[in-house]
Amino acid sequence: MWSRIADSIIKFRLPLMSGIVVITIAMGYYASRVEMSYDFGRAVPPQDPDMVFLNKFRQQFGEDGNMVAIGLRDSAVYQVQNFERLRQLSLRLRAIEGVNEVLSLPRMKIILKDTANQRFFLWPLFPDTLQTQRQLDSLLSVAHNQKFYSGQLVNMTNGSTMMLISVEKEYANSAKRVKLTQDLQQVGKEFTDQTGINLRYAGLPFIRAVVAEQVRKELSLFLYLSAIVTGAIMLIFFRSVRAVIFSMIMIGVLVIWTLGTITLLGFKITLLSGLIPPVIVTIGITNAIYLLNKYHVEYAKQKDKMQAIRVVVQKMGLATFLTNLTVAIGFLTLLSTDILVLREFGIVAGINILALFFVSLVMIPGILSWLPEPSSKHLRHLNFRILGAFVSGIDLLVHRHRPWIYTATLAITFFAAVGMLRLHSVSFMVDDIPEESQIKRDLKFFESNFSGVMPLEIVVDIDSKRKRQLLDVNNLKAIDDFEKSLDSITVTSRPVSIVSLVKAAKQAFYNNNPERYTLPTKTEAGFILRYMKGQSDSSGLVKSFVDSSFNKMRISMQMADVGSLRMDSLINQIIQPKADALVTSLKSNLKSAKDSVHVSVTGSSKIFIKGNKFLINNLSESLVLAFILITLSMAMLFANARMIIISLIPNLIAMMITAGLMGYLDIPLKASTALIFSITFGISVDNSIRFLAKYRQELLAGEFFVPRAVSESILETGKSIIYTSVALFAGFIIFAFSDFGGTIALGILTSTTLLISMFTNLILLPALIMTFDKPNKESQKRLIDDFDSSFYGEEEDEEIDLTKIRIHDRVGAAE
Repeated sequence: MWSRIADSIIKFRLPLMSGIVVITIAMGYYASRVEMSYDFGRAVPPQDPDMVFLNKFRQQFGEDGNMVAIGLRDSAVYQVQNFERLRQLSLRLRAIEGVNEVLSLPRMKIILKDTANQRFFLWPLFPDTLQTQRQLDSLLSVAHNQKFYSGQLVNMTNGSTMMLISVEKEYANSAKRVKLTQDLQQVGKEFTDQTGINLRYAGLPFIRAVVAEQVRKELSLFLYLSAIVTGAIMLIFFRSVRAVIFSMIMIGVLVIWTLGTITLLGFKITLLSGLIPPVIVTIGITNAIYLLNKYHVEYAKQKDKMQAIRVVVQKMGLATFLTNLTVAIGFLTLLSTDILVLREFGIVAGINILALFFVSLVMIPGILSWLPEPSSKHLRHLNFRILGAFVSGIDLLVHRHRPWIYTATLAITFFAAVGMLRLHSVSFMVDDIPEESQIKRDLKFFESNFSGVMPLEIVVDIDSKRKRQLLDVNNLKAIDDFEKSLDSITVTSRPVSIVSLVKAAKQAFYNNNPERYTLPTKTEAGFILRYMKGQSDSSGLVKSFVDSSFNKMRISMQMADVGSLRMDSLINQIIQPKADALVTSLKSNLKSAKDSVHVSVTGSSKIFIKGNKFLINNLSESLVLAFILITLSMAMLFANARMIIISLIPNLIAMMITAGLMGYLDIPLKASTALIFSITFGISVDNSIRFLAKYRQELLAGEFFVPRAVSESILETGKSIIYTSVALFAGFIIFAFSDFGGTIALGILTSTTLLISMFTNLILLPALIMTFDKPNKESQKRLIDDFDSSFYGEEEDEEIDLTKIRIHDRVGAAE
C-alpha cells in the first residue's frame, strides 16, 4: 500500500502541492478574522447546578465579578486640592465607555430622612466645590461616621481609600475590556502625575485583561522564537539552508491552517488554544527531521534521489502517521471533557496535528524532488563521530549491562513514586503571576487594607406566600448575627446586605448618629420600616440587594485570593455550617409549616473552586482515555500484546519521573501543569513507535535475530530520536523564560518529560526488547506480512551486508 502511496505522491506532487496552496489561501482568509476570547468563566459546564444557580443570581441581582478597584494610601489625598483632583478622577472614570458607575469617597452619598413625606433619600455628602480645608475636614468627619461604608470605601485604621468601578458585562467578557483597562490606567496616570499619589489596581476584569494581553504578546513572541530556535537546530544538524526554509514553510502552512480552523469552527483564541501554534512548530520540526534524516540515509545508500524519496514515504509513512495519530489522540481525548475551553483546544489541536501528517508527507517529498541532490556537506551529519560514539555506547550498554539498566530504572522509579506522593493540587484565582509583579503587589495592597477583592455571595431565600419576611425583626436579628460571625473571618470583608441598609436607615433616622447604626427594636421598626416601605429606588441600590417581595436577599463580601485549598475549606467547613445554622434559626421564625428557607453560597469565588476541580478531574480522565486509545493505535503496528506493554513502559516511567520532580520541587498540580501530561504522553510515545517500526523492519531483514535488529535500530533510529528530542527540548524550553508560572511550567515540565523520554526509549526500551521479545519466526513473519508487507520494502534482503554480519558477531561475543 505504501509503495503505491509513494508513487502517487511523487507522480501527482504538483496537483497535491497546488491543493495545499489553495487550502492555505482560504485558511489565510479565515485566519485573518480570528479573534481573542476574554471569557474566563467557562471551566464549569453551563448545565452544572452551581453554575445554573449563579447565572440566575446574576440575572436577578447583577454581575458579581465585574468590579474594578482603584486604591490608594496617602494622607496627601485629604488635602483639599488633591481631594478635588480625586473627585475629577472619579468623574473622568465614570465617563469612560463601558463603565456603569463609580463609587468613591468624593462621590459618597448618605441617607437622609424626609420627615414631611416619611421617606429616605440619598444625598451627595461632598458639594461640587470645596472652598477650604476646614470644610473638607468637617465633611470627612461625617463620612467616617457613615458605618455603611466602613471597610468598604475607607479603611478607618490607616486612611486607605478605594474607588469601586462597575463595568458593563459586554466589556467585562470581551476584547473591549483591553481598551477599557488602558483608559483606566491612562486616566489614573494623569492623576498620579498631578498629585504624586500612586494608585493601585485590582478586580477580576482588570487583572484578567492585563494578564490576557501580556500572555497573548508572549505567545506570539514564543511562536517566532520556537521557529527560530528549532530552525537553527535543523541547520546545525543538516547543514542545509534549503531544508530549514522549506520546513519552516511547511510549519507556516499549518499555523495558518490552525488559526483558520479556529475561525471556521466558530471559536476564538483562548489562552489555551494560543499554545497550539508553538506546539505545531515543534511537532512539525520532528516530522521534518525524521523524514529528512531517512532521506539522507537512503540517498547515501543508493545515490538515487527519486528512489530515496520513494523509500522514505514507503518506510516512514505508516510510522509518521502513527506518531502524529498518537499526538492527535492526546489532544482529541479532551473532547470527552465537559469543559468548553478544553474541548475547543482538543479539537483544533487534534485536527491540525492530523493535517500535519498529510502536509508533511506531501510537501517534504514533493519539495525534495524539485531540489538538487544533497551534497556531501548535507550528509556529513550521518557520520557525526560524537553522536555515533554516543549511540554505539548505548548499544553496548543495552547488550552488556542490562542488569544495571534495570537496577537504575527501579531506583529512579522508586524515587519518582515517593515524589508523586507529595503532589498536591492548588491554584489561585490570580494564578501564575510573579510575586514581584505590579499586579501581585497591588492585589496584596487590597488584601491587607480591604480584605481582598475576590467576590463571594450568599443568597438567603425565604420561600413563603407572605411578603416582606426579611424585614421581620426576628429574621433581621438572625441574619445580623450570621453576618457578624462572617465578619470575624480575617480573609473576608465585612458583609453588605439589606441588613446593612436597614441599619443605615436607622442611623439616618436619628440624624446620622453613628451609635445608632444597629437594627431597630420592634418599637422602632414600626416607624423606621414605614419610611422604607414607601421608598422609591431610583438608584437601584435596594434592588441590588433584595427582590421585590423582600423574601430573597444577597449578602455580598470580598475575600483574599487564598488559593483553592483554603478557599474550599473556608466555604465548606466554615461558611456553610454557619449558613446551615442560619437556616435553622430562620425556620424557627416562620409562621407556616409550608414555608421553607434556603441559604446558598455562590459567586465567582465558589465557581472558581469547582472549576479547578473540574479541570483536574477532566484532564485526568482524558489522560487515561488517551492512554487507552494510544495503546489501541499501537496495536495497529504491533500485533503483539507483549510488545505494546514494552513500548509503553519507558514513556510511563518518563511521566512518573516528571510527576515525582513536581512533588519534590513543590510544583502544584493545576490546569496548566496537568495539561502537560496529556500533551507529552502522545509526543513521547512517538520515539517508541519510530524505534519499534525500525526494529520490526530489521527483524524481517535479519531472519528475526533480536540482538542484530536492536543494534541496527539503535544505530540508525537513535540518531533521529536524539535530533528530534533536542529540537523538541529547545522548542519548549524557551517557554521557561516567560513571566507567567503556567507558561514556565509548560516549558520546563514538557521539555523535561521529552528529554527523559529520549533516554528511556534509547536505553530502557531496547533493553526490555532484548529481555522479553522472543519472536517465533513463522508466526511473527505472518503477522508482519498480514499487516502490510510493502511497509518494509522490497530492498530489505539486500541490506544484509558484511557490516551487519560484523555486528552480529560482536553481539554474539558479548553474549
